[in-house]
Amino acid sequence: MALNIGDKIPEILGVNQEGKEVKASDYAGSKLVLYFYPKDSTPGCTAEACSFRDNFSELRKAGYQILGVSVDSEASHKKFIEKQQLPFPLIADTGKKLVEAFGVWGEKAFMGRKFMGTIRTTFLVDEYGLIEDIIGPKQIKTKQHAEQILNKK
Repeated sequence: MALNIGDKIPEILGVNQEGKEVKASDYAGSKLVLYFYPKDSTPGCTAEACSFRDNFSELRKAGYQILGVSVDSEASHKKFIEKQQLPFPLIADTGKKLVEAFGVWGEKAFMGRKFMGTIRTTFLVDEYGLIEDIIGPKQIKTKQHAEQILNKK
């Protein structure tokens, strides 16, 4: 039951690093980069977050707000944001509601071991809360992810 292009995103998205509830309506009228990533402070996830940080003003000029999601805790997100000086919030989806709703929680393999985790995926959401585009894990270049989005126009 994954969400697809044209679907409306859920109203309740979860809680951010401050424990505040985040809603889709908070972003009404803006385009939204809703990106799901596996884990705070890992090399690929840090590169991806820093790509958004380093291109934040260009993304804002293009009309985008940025919102990251992982199953890490609020405390982990807070540390990650402080260490990397991220200018955008992160949702702590510890109950896995959002990753499951978006269909990005699944089986992964690393060094011959299989496990369940977040599949790196980005959803571009329009001003009305509808999914415009989905960028899958094979397409995402973590170090240039913001540029990939900016160049989609």
